[in-house]
Amino acid sequence: MKAKFTNFVKSYFFSKKFFNKTQYYPKEECGIYGIYGIEEAAKYTYLGLYALQHRGQESSGIVSSDGERLYRYAGMGQVANIFDQDKIKILKGNIAIGHNRYSTTGASFLRNAQPIRVECHLGSFALAHNGNIINAWELRKYYEERGSIFQTTVDTEIIAHLMSKCGKKNFLDALIIALKKISGAYSLLVINPKEIYAARDPLGFRPLVMGKHKSGAIVFASETCAFDITEVQYIRDVEPGEIIKVSQKGIESFFPFSDSSIKESLCIFENIYFSRPDSYIFNRSVYEVRKNLGKYLAIEHPANADIVVGVPDSSIVAALGYSEQSKIPYTIGLTRSHYIGRTFIEPEQKIRDFGAKVKYNVIKNAVFNKRVVLVDDSIMRGTTSKKLIKMLRKAGAKEIHLRISAPPTRFPCFYGIDIPTRNELIASSHTVEEIKKHLRVDSLGYLSIENALKAMEVENAPKSHWCYACFSGEYPLPFPNADYDNQKNLFSEYLIEEIK
Repeated sequence: MKAKFTNFVKSYFFSKKFFNKTQYYPKEECGIYGIYGIEEAAKYTYLGLYALQHRGQESSGIVSSDGERLYRYAGMGQVANIFDQDKIKILKGNIAIGHNRYSTTGASFLRNAQPIRVECHLGSFALAHNGNIINAWELRKYYEERGSIFQTTVDTEIIAHLMSKCGKKNFLDALIIALKKISGAYSLLVINPKEIYAARDPLGFRPLVMGKHKSGAIVFASETCAFDITEVQYIRDVEPGEIIKVSQKGIESFFPFSDSSIKESLCIFENIYFSRPDSYIFNRSVYEVRKNLGKYLAIEHPANADIVVGVPDSSIVAALGYSEQSKIPYTIGLTRSHYIGRTFIEPEQKIRDFGAKVKYNVIKNAVFNKRVVLVDDSIMRGTTSKKLIKMLRKAGAKEIHLRISAPPTRFPCFYGIDIPTRNELIASSHTVEEIKKHLRVDSLGYLSIENALKAMEVENAPKSHWCYACFSGEYPLPFPNADYDNQKNLFSEYLIEEIK
């Protein structure tokens, strides 16, 4: 079993090693946005995707409907560089869904850009998906051996095939049957010419919220920050295991998954790292949760220091919480360039640490001769942390006490977050003391799982169950019973074909 699991990990992350050899932080998943019942729906979708840009920068796409047909446009890169007035004009209608992509399954190519549009006996429809379907490749292999043809290498496409082949003529029935056959994480938007559907997996791994525009239009998004830019009022979360249908009849809600033993497994990393601090997800303020993380971190790992510095941008709020609890003043000691793409031309190798230097800069006057508490949200390989610490030392920091507002990340994620394999995660094979020596810090403290869970429960928020498998190795969903060696070879062939 252990050998099979190892092969699964290797095959699953094959594309990451192939296309992204310099990832140092967990990568964003994807962002989705949908709106029903407003003129020029594509314009609102564009704005929503712009607000969700932090969730994916590899590609972006929009599909709209005028009640009769679907219109699609997608491109590689960021939202503002893909869409302009002319592109938006061709996306007609009062219904639209959009997607920002960071590849967690399938390589970074235009044909993998979402939303995916299909034509079958159910008519025209399109899908936008955030998450990861863990039995997708098993299902794909099954259907390909029986003559099915796939156009992409993304797991989302299997949903379309399942809907088409289920034998149902009713669209909702086909969607329900397809979702019952897949396993994993999905927050999903589906559009046909007259309707929009929003669905969330029974464990609720990924967030999905519903709001209402002042015009009466119904809106769905990965995070509430996408509502603010389009003047949408938050109504509620789409519940785990819920399918919401919006049509001329209004809003209808369905709960087709009847297993009462299923418990929520909300992704803890959404609040620790991914979501924007001004968002409200899982019925919680991300800002308040991150501040709580910092406060518990200060209680669990105090430090004798002069200043608290957060690693921009996702660790700033946790650093504020640490400062507030410890009474050590918060200082902006690091700045970050927001104009660095995922790839850039590096200078000669003799110019060391170029990647960190081009992204971060130390404010020397702030840290010189100071005992610094450096707050970060995670350590993956430790490469970037080591470079930042070296930069702080060079700027004259007298002491560096590294504090991590999350437990040690020891295991990969299979539910939609691009966390590296165990071999690449420094905490999987090193003790805290060993990591401290490797990073050359004066002290190192991680938040415990117990306190991380306490920080998730903010005032007046209901208690929920969380997925923290990346810390504990306790995965809430079993992996599919498949021949992983053949799966690895199959996936490799897809990637080689894409490169050609």
